[in-house]
Amino acid sequence: LPACRDSELFIKDLHFDEVPVRIYLPRVPSASKRRGVIFFHGGCGMFGSIRSHERICRYIARTSDSVVVSVGYHLSPEHKYPAQTLDCLTATVHFLKTAENYGVDPDRIIVCGDSVGGTYTASVCQELVNRRDIPKIRAQVLIYPFLQALNFNLPSYQKNAFTAFLSRERTVLFILKYLNKDCSMKGAILAGSHVPESINLKYKKWINPDLIPEIFKLGYKPPLPTSFSPQVHEATKELFETRFSPLLAEDAVFCHLPDTCIITCEHDVLRDEGFLYKKRLEDNNVKVTWHHMEEGFH
Repeated sequence: LPACRDSELFIKDLHFDEVPVRIYLPRVPSASKRRGVIFFHGGCGMFGSIRSHERICRYIARTSDSVVVSVGYHLSPEHKYPAQTLDCLTATVHFLKTAENYGVDPDRIIVCGDSVGGTYTASVCQELVNRRDIPKIRAQVLIYPFLQALNFNLPSYQKNAFTAFLSRERTVLFILKYLNKDCSMKGAILAGSHVPESINLKYKKWINPDLIPEIFKLGYKPPLPTSFSPQVHEATKELFETRFSPLLAEDAVFCHLPDTCIITCEHDVLRDEGFLYKKRLEDNNVKVTWHHMEEGFH
């Protein structure tokens, strides 16, 4: 659908290297170059669109007097993973290189996304860490992001297992559908049978209920031991890629990430992943602003 007219914004539909985008530019002239915001919408990589997140992008552009680029990455299953992440990366690089064409200061561009859009935000920022040919991302904003696919028994997954919209089971089901995998593996992944002991030991220092603040662990019960399934592991290896699970990136990457804002919600299975990412960033001396919505939900 075409963009609606807005009295405060110029709105244009464009393509950045074949990736659809909608750009929101404030109509009022600016004495200096504006800030830029690249926005990745949520929707599990299978739903959502530029249109579904039109209102929030307009709001950001108007209230922050920024130029907002909403990225219409191609959806799964028609476009197989990792097409979504690669589209987001392509659009980001294009905008960083051409920002001045839109009256934007290339050194004042942030990347922002909700849910899986937060995943893409984290992934793009990690992939750009070593790029020297383009401006650095100024900051990243992660709105209740999905960040790891190893442990679906963290306290927030237990507490919100049956929360409406994004329950614990539905989270794994969406992941399998997004990756075009056999959904009968849902039970094995929920139990953790897809993770070999060597990987559990390697990442225990980063993905561990012991790292969650005690106030958020009320009623938590450690899961029963489960047997490893080589077949399920082999079929779901994408889950261990940092592109899919940004929380698994090494410290050598984390220490170069931009200033970060993380938003978590109380009634959300993904709450603890935001906590764990926040801790990783802080341990690597990255400045983090954290907002926790006590009555919020995914």
